[in-house]
Amino acid sequence: MSHTAHIPSHRKPRRSASKLALRAGVAGGVLGTIAVAGAAGPANAEPVTETIEMPTLGSLDAGTGLASAVAASAEASQQEALDQSLQTQENAALQKAAKEAKQAKAEADRKAAAERAEKARLKAEQERKEAAERATRDSARTQLSTTSSSNDNGSSSDSGSTASQSSNETQAPSGSAAAIVAFARAQIGDAYVSGGTGPNSWDCSGLVQAAYRAAGIDLPRISYQQSSMGTSVSLSNLQPGDVLYWGSRSGSYHVAIYVGGGKYVGAQNPSSGVVEHTMDWDTPSGAVRIL
Repeated sequence: MSHTAHIPSHRKPRRSASKLALRAGVAGGVLGTIAVAGAAGPANAEPVTETIEMPTLGSLDAGTGLASAVAASAEASQQEALDQSLQTQENAALQKAAKEAKQAKAEADRKAAAERAEKARLKAEQERKEAAERATRDSARTQLSTTSSSNDNGSSSDSGSTASQSSNETQAPSGSAAAIVAFARAQIGDAYVSGGTGPNSWDCSGLVQAAYRAAGIDLPRISYQQSSMGTSVSLSNLQPGDVLYWGSRSGSYHVAIYVGGGKYVGAQNPSSGVVEHTMDWDTPSGAVRIL
């Protein structure tokens, strides 16, 4: 047989370091307990026999399960705290949105109330202005009537005016004057609106401006500016298309268009709208000729 032939070993398998350490610790503990007991007891005391149970794999698994349970409980607590935090944030956001919506509604209500108040103020101002204009026209008519009565030549002047108006009744407008008169009469029945420039609502100067524009003539927008245009003419020598005014020529507060036959068309007031009247219904203060 060769000296190098394999000889089976009879050594026991080497145990792992952890198992050896565990057994060494248990053995050392047992020996230490026995030594202490022997030193403390009497010399003739009987030897003490103590049985020590070794930990089993079952107890180790139980410990591992407990640790896992503790970790799971901690994770659940953390998740619950997170859910509560998110719920708190959501509630706060809902409360903030509700507060902002309430504030927005209050602001909208305030603006609506302010707009209603402004409309009421403008309406009251317009009514006051119209009342003042009517009072001024009434005063002007009264003054003219008194002056006419005290004038020795009043009768002859009235006769001249009547004769002129009678002649105008047979005078048919032509050219630009015809276009102006036709436009003005076409708007009779439309509404009066302060600042109105058509097509279905007008104020006095807006109607005059639009009528002249129909004839290709541009006029200023305001009544006193319109009455300052052209040449001043007598009320006894009117022609269709002349602009009539009430008040002073440079400070008129109302204008209309003479359409012939002793009549004029104008946007009178909110209650009347655009109407045609005779000259004696509301005698104007003067007239200008722009054509």
